[in-house]
This record gives sequence, C-alpha cells and structure tokens, in this order.
Amino acid sequence: MIRFGPSGIPLSCKGRTLRDGIEDVHNLGLTAMEVQLVRVNLNERYATDEELGRTPREIPNELIVQIGRREDRKEVLLSSLDKEIEKGDALYSLASGIADDYLELRDLGDLARELDIELSLHTPYYMDLADADGLAQKSVDSIKWGGMLAEAMGATTVISHLGMFGELSPKDALARIAKNLRMLRDWYKRTKVKARLGIEASGRQEVVGSLDEILHLAKTVSGVAPVLNFAHVHARGFGSLKRPEDFAEVLAKVKRLSDGHLHAHFSGVEHAAGNELRYTPIKKGDLRFEPLAECLLDGDYDLTVVSSSPLLEHDAMYMKVILERVLAKRLIRPGKPEEKEKEKERKR
Repeated sequence: MIRFGPSGIPLSCKGRTLRDGIEDVHNLGLTAMEVQLVRVNLNERYATDEELGRTPREIPNELIVQIGRREDRKEVLLSSLDKEIEKGDALYSLASGIADDYLELRDLGDLARELDIELSLHTPYYMDLADADGLAQKSVDSIKWGGMLAEAMGATTVISHLGMFGELSPKDALARIAKNLRMLRDWYKRTKVKARLGIEASGRQEVVGSLDEILHLAKTVSGVAPVLNFAHVHARGFGSLKRPEDFAEVLAKVKRLSDGHLHAHFSGVEHAAGNELRYTPIKKGDLRFEPLAECLLDGDYDLTVVSSSPLLEHDAMYMKVILERVLAKRLIRPGKPEEKEKEKERKR
C-alpha cells in the first residue's frame, strides 16, 4: 500500500490543533500525517496530594514524561507512565504543543485509525547523537519522549536525524551514534513503545546521514529502521535520482533492512556540490516524482510518502495524482513490444 500525507498540520487547515490536522488530512483524501515534535522544554513541579497513587498518564492537562524521586539522597528519574506517583515526587511535563494530556493523545490516535490515517512522529530537527556538541543526552531524551507520545497515539514510526560530525572522524561518530541507538532501542522495548525508531537520511555532507551511513547503522543496530528522504539522497548524490531504476536501487537497499514497511519523505530540492540548499515545491526542483511513481508500480511496496515540500499538503496530493495518472496510462496503453513477447512465450 502507498500512503501520502503532509509533514505536519496542513497549511490550509483553518484550525491549528492536531485534531484539526487529522480531520483535514482525511478530507483532502490523504492517508498519512507526520506529527512534528518541535519543542521539548520541560516544566517541573511537585506532586500534589490529589495525584498520589495515580500514574502520569492519568494526570489531566499535562504530558508528564518523568518522575523525579529521591533515593539514597539522589534524585532518580523514572520514565515509566505506569509508575504510581508518591509523596515528594517531582513531576516533569513536556511543553510540546501537541496535545494537553495522554487522554487526548489516545483519542487522537483513535480518530486517526477511524479515518485510516497513519500517524508518525518526527523528533526535533537538531540532533546530536554523536555528542559532537555535548548535547547527546538532550537528543536521547527527546527521542525517548517522542516515543512515549507516539505510543500514546499509536504512531507507527518515530523519525530522527542523527547530528553533525563536528571534529569527530566518521568512524568515531558512527560508533557513538550506534551506541546511543542501541540504548534507545532497548529503552523502547523495556517501556513497551511499539513504534519503530527510524533514522533519516541527511542532505548535507557535514551531517551524519548519507544513504550508506544510515544503511550501516540500521545493519549494525537491529530494530532500527532506515528512513529515506529522497530529496536528501538526491542532493548528497549530486542529483542521482533520475530514472525509475535509480529509485528502485535505493528502495531495494532500504527494504532489505526494514520490517517490510518503508517510511520516506519527498519534496523538490535545490542542491549544489553534494549538499541540499533548500526544499522546493516538487514542480520547481530537478527531483521529479514521475520516475518514483513508475518504480512503485513496477514493484511491491508498502510505503508511506510524507511531503516535506513548502507546499506541504498540496504536493502530497500532487504525488497521489501523479501515481494515479501513471497507473491509468498503463491500464489504457498497449503493452510494450518486449512485454508482448514475454506474454507470447508464457502462452507457449
């Protein structure tokens, strides 16, 4: 199945809540939406007497992601949403802007499933999993909390960038990132987050995330899924994605390291010297969707394509129209000569 949807609430959506966005995506005839976790600031307060014995997921009007508890004169941070709150606990809640509380997230997930909208979640765009800037712990926390929100709303994939090389060698950067990804994968399992942890291809040379690098990490850390960003792969490859065969080669590599379901981003892109300069509407870039549509119809893919174009939902619908148009042409045009020969040979 091929799904299309925007990266965030549609630009044309009159309301700006996640509920408004999900309903609007459905009304536009789209079947996917990527939730953007832009802010990960924490608010801290002490638990009230009325909250004792309740779990974080039961507290209204807050997204509590950590309990701070004194043990042996030190504060221990507990991330389980099933832990009961005790007297003296400090509660850390996420100022995300996504939803008021876990009950609302659950309701939003139910609505998305009812409308056949596949939800995914993208963590903040600046990441530092190699600790090149000393921000690895902040990045790890963001991915953990993104997983907690994704689990609450039934999102399928949590997508993250990896961060800069900085002064690190590629070997050292990849080793550090692999260590953090293993820790995150194991934490997802322990806390029963069912969403896959996806690592996205990057569009600039100084950022970890070439196609080969995300494939290497997905192979090294089992359970982590490579996430294609076709604009980034195209830019890093000096405009490499032109023919259906080019897309098929990339998809084949990623498919071997996935659980069968692929997640990808698509937009137009301006690029130079192997670096992305900026996203563009699909019609304005040299990365065309028609060859990918041909490729998808030639194979058997379970793929979600998220539009990261400046035109967002417009280009998500544009890709859907192109795929349908290419399919329609195939249904009405006569078979190619080589296809006719194959059919004759089969009948013989």
